[in-house]
Amino acid sequence: MSVSSHVQELRRKHQALSAEVEQAQRAPASDPLEIARMKKRKLALKEEISRLS
Repeated sequence: MSVSSHVQELRRKHQALSAEVEQAQRAPASDPLEIARMKKRKLALKEEISRLS
């Protein structure tokens, strides 16, 4: 897998996770710890994208 396709895949995952976080934040019964975990994964993806770009 080339670096550019890997970065593209990471961006896709980041966008999907972003949508998931937004949906969880709107849900009244969502787990705040799970939202925090998703945000950490999202940040890790963003850092990996920055590192590779």
